[in-house]
Amino acid sequence: MQLKFINKDNLLKIGAAVRSAFASLGPKRAGQHRIVPPDRYPWEDSYPASLTWAAEIEPHPVTKILDDAVADFPDNPCLEFLGKRYDYKTVDDLVNRVGKGLQDLGVRKGDRIGLLLPNCPYYVVFYFAILRIGAVVVNYNPLYAKREIARQILDSNTRIMVTLNLKTLYPKIADRIQDGALEKIITCRMRDILPFSSGLLFAFMKRKEIASIPSDDAHIAYDSLIGNDGGFAAPTIDPAQDMAVLQYTGGTTGTPKGAILTHANLYANAVQTSLWATSATRGQEKFLGILPLFHVFGMTGVMNNALYCASELVLLPRFNTEDVLSAIDEHKPTVFCGVPTMFSALNGYSAIDKFDLSSLTLCISGGAPLPAKVKEKFEAITGCSLVEGYGLTEASPVCTVNPFEGVNKTGSVGLPLPGTLIEITDRKDPDKLLPLGQHGEICISGPQVMAGYLDRPEENADAFRGGRLHTGDVGYIDEDGYLFIIDRIKDLILSGGFNVYPRMVEEAIYLHPAVEEAVVCGVPNRHRGEIVKAYIKLYPGSALTKAELRAFLKDKLAPFEIPSQVEFRDSLPHTLIGKPSRKDLMAEEERRSAGYAADTKDTQEPEDTNSPKSVSA
Repeated sequence: MQLKFINKDNLLKIGAAVRSAFASLGPKRAGQHRIVPPDRYPWEDSYPASLTWAAEIEPHPVTKILDDAVADFPDNPCLEFLGKRYDYKTVDDLVNRVGKGLQDLGVRKGDRIGLLLPNCPYYVVFYFAILRIGAVVVNYNPLYAKREIARQILDSNTRIMVTLNLKTLYPKIADRIQDGALEKIITCRMRDILPFSSGLLFAFMKRKEIASIPSDDAHIAYDSLIGNDGGFAAPTIDPAQDMAVLQYTGGTTGTPKGAILTHANLYANAVQTSLWATSATRGQEKFLGILPLFHVFGMTGVMNNALYCASELVLLPRFNTEDVLSAIDEHKPTVFCGVPTMFSALNGYSAIDKFDLSSLTLCISGGAPLPAKVKEKFEAITGCSLVEGYGLTEASPVCTVNPFEGVNKTGSVGLPLPGTLIEITDRKDPDKLLPLGQHGEICISGPQVMAGYLDRPEENADAFRGGRLHTGDVGYIDEDGYLFIIDRIKDLILSGGFNVYPRMVEEAIYLHPAVEEAVVCGVPNRHRGEIVKAYIKLYPGSALTKAELRAFLKDKLAPFEIPSQVEFRDSLPHTLIGKPSRKDLMAEEERRSAGYAADTKDTQEPEDTNSPKSVSA
């Protein structure tokens, strides 16, 4: 797929094409709205004063992000991990030596190299080393089971895997050497990326967690890999055409697919998100890296964005409420990207007053709807604005963000980033563009949009109907150009002839002060097709019954939208970035209903549904 990057000429072409599409809708007919071709998009008037939507973004290799930071700030801190700090020139040297070591193993341009790593310096070093030699990063979730990893290895044609020498990781891929799926495994020691004393303590105290690694040609130790002068052979990279990362989708709508993200896609999104932070100063910011870097939000929003700004990236291997608060208090980060459950957990920490959080100046929430009360409480505690954004794997991923300067609309996911065109199409007629305020499928065009799915021609044809990326999300654009998400098309509940959007029901449930987390989905019903079911986790010490919840929702939802079934739980399953997982709950529901007919009437509930549900502190 040929990509067009956002410069002035291409913006004019995009605008002309959109205006032509608007004009082709013809004259207004009875009962219809005439769409006026825009001479200026509505979001342009809502943009921060110092920024223009038509900002030029030139295509470059992703590695330019690190190259420029090293050239401008070689002695500035680049990474901090559990007490050990690396400056930019040190990271640059490690990247070059890993690149040379990979080439000595026979890695060539276009080869796929897997990263099965948690947040740690090894991830950053290997990521940029792989890209510098023209190879392709394939991200793997360390929480995946062996079967899931094996499937992705085969689908992606991963040649070499990089991981830690830990029992929680290495055994998941050890068999792939024996069956020929992998050629080599590179193992990295955890102790070597810790301060000296901590490394010795880890080697002694955690020795039972260290995996036994075979001594053969298929297993390469990190120390051996970097035993060179760093003189790698630099390939010629075409940013617009060469794949940089093969990023697998979350599989929320079926089997995960490999999204081909080019160098130019990822570089553009780093530029777009950095431009949006108009108050940030290059070389002076500090990012808190809690989101997993193997996830596209963490990869771009945290790592690439931090290095593009020549910032220090403070990495944490996992989210722990007290550890995060301690890290903010100690390291004084200015930028924090997270998901709503993280901000909610921080809000609810009983001893939060002990920590100084005043260093935070830019906070972004994504991945799931941000409840208004979570946003308001976090802002009150920290004094920092928390803005919500929207994106998806196929768009590298960020597409819209609420402005840090100007109107931050609660419930909205913000304005299109520079060079990003958001359109709403009719769900029944995907080629028909809808006017402002009407609900339809959200479509995206821009330099961050993927080149396509790997080896999925039918899915590509469907995803790029009309030359725009169809997201599968339902939403609308208001008169000021702000995007509002209603729900995913495939999550839509069809109940008795009515359309019910789970997200809208969840937002209403979140208004109840006792509710900490909520997920809504449809369950089969003989009479209505589907009925609405809510899974709810309460705040510690809170109590709520189904009857009380339904009464609370009576003036907030239509009768057919109010959940017929309510299941209170002590905890809800979460996705890898920490948002409640509708997919897992629906799978549970399918297993639960297997073997008996779905003939439960709307009024049938578990016997204890109306008894008070409380959670002890």
